[in-house]
Amino acid sequence: MSQKVFALVDCNNFYASCEKLFRPDLKYKPVAVLSNNDGCIVARSKEVKALGIKMGVPVHQVQEQIKQHQIVCFSSNYALYADMSQRVMSLLEAEAPEIEIYSIDEAFLKLTGVEAVEDLLAFGQRIKAKVDQCTGITVGVGIAPTKTLAKLANHAAKTYPATGSVVNLMDPARQRRLLALLDVSEVWGVGRRLSKRLQEQGIHTALDLADTDPKLVRREYSVVLERTIRELNGISCLSLESLPATKKQILCSRSFGSRITERAQLKEAIAKYVTRAAEKLRAEGCLARVLQVFIRTGMFNASEPQYRNALTIELTQPTDDTRAFLKAAFQLFDKLFRPGFRYAKAGVMLTDFYSSHAYQADLFHTDAVGDHGAALMAVMDNINQSGHGQVFFAAQGLAPEWSMKRQFLSPAYTTQWSDLPSVR
Repeated sequence: MSQKVFALVDCNNFYASCEKLFRPDLKYKPVAVLSNNDGCIVARSKEVKALGIKMGVPVHQVQEQIKQHQIVCFSSNYALYADMSQRVMSLLEAEAPEIEIYSIDEAFLKLTGVEAVEDLLAFGQRIKAKVDQCTGITVGVGIAPTKTLAKLANHAAKTYPATGSVVNLMDPARQRRLLALLDVSEVWGVGRRLSKRLQEQGIHTALDLADTDPKLVRREYSVVLERTIRELNGISCLSLESLPATKKQILCSRSFGSRITERAQLKEAIAKYVTRAAEKLRAEGCLARVLQVFIRTGMFNASEPQYRNALTIELTQPTDDTRAFLKAAFQLFDKLFRPGFRYAKAGVMLTDFYSSHAYQADLFHTDAVGDHGAALMAVMDNINQSGHGQVFFAAQGLAPEWSMKRQFLSPAYTTQWSDLPSVR
């Protein structure tokens, strides 16, 4: 039986790379991507990292550095990032027997048996070149007999320029050499708190952890850390998850671009979040029975009156119909809203999920929103996903003043005809 082989393909500085892709003038310039409402830095190009600017730092704390080094800032353009991610993942799916999309910018590939027809290092180099040529996004590739080692191989591929961004870690001797170089905190699944405990016990490097008795670790820590140790020793304990796990809840929430005091505006925001949550629910192929709505004022201004509250409702039977959720959300909102406050954030959460094909219906339930709900929702989703227009509920408002602050938003280069770059 062939030894298991995994590869982790990870896009380099993905959000910043997407922004640079359509701006050749920024190729060697420092670029930062900002969080919702342009509050914090959530992605950095290698040039920004070299300046020592940390991930998650509030923008106002580094304004002087931004000016001094002429850092170009962009608001988060999630439509662009999602589309570029889909292009990268499609290329990987065409090359690997199995793939697990782990996040928007990284994927595990199962390469067991590939070595019989192609050298694994050559495979990784070819994948890297293909993604670069077809999308303009650069990636690092780590290849190893376990997913945990593949993560570390990918880390080495991105850390050491001599590797050419591709590392084959199938050789046990090479595995141990790399593990000896890496701090235990670099191991996948070992967080800051756990690494501190391990270091107190003399476990400082990834190799120290690999050489620890797994049974002893299981008794003192957990079965999860035991599996990590076995994975570091080349014993595969984590299989590829070809299908993403079904979500247990869907949360849609945003801080507002400016404080809201008007009831109508806050209600529009709730309607928008309900609509988005229901769209995500239908994409999962699920129904939900429980809806929660919450609103709150700002948390960091002690001079303003504070108010925060949340209410939950259980529907008569599970649904994925936006109209049913809107009706329930507005009932909760009427009880939640208090005049005289400056609201900073609101959100909705759907829980208690059921399969759309298997759930116990209520014998005495009558559809509160009318017939043909599934067909109507499908038509709306198809239109909204087509790129040719948008259909929305009037309750969301026509020109919301509460939208996120996105002063530095780049064009939708790949998803809007009007934003296509032109060459003159």
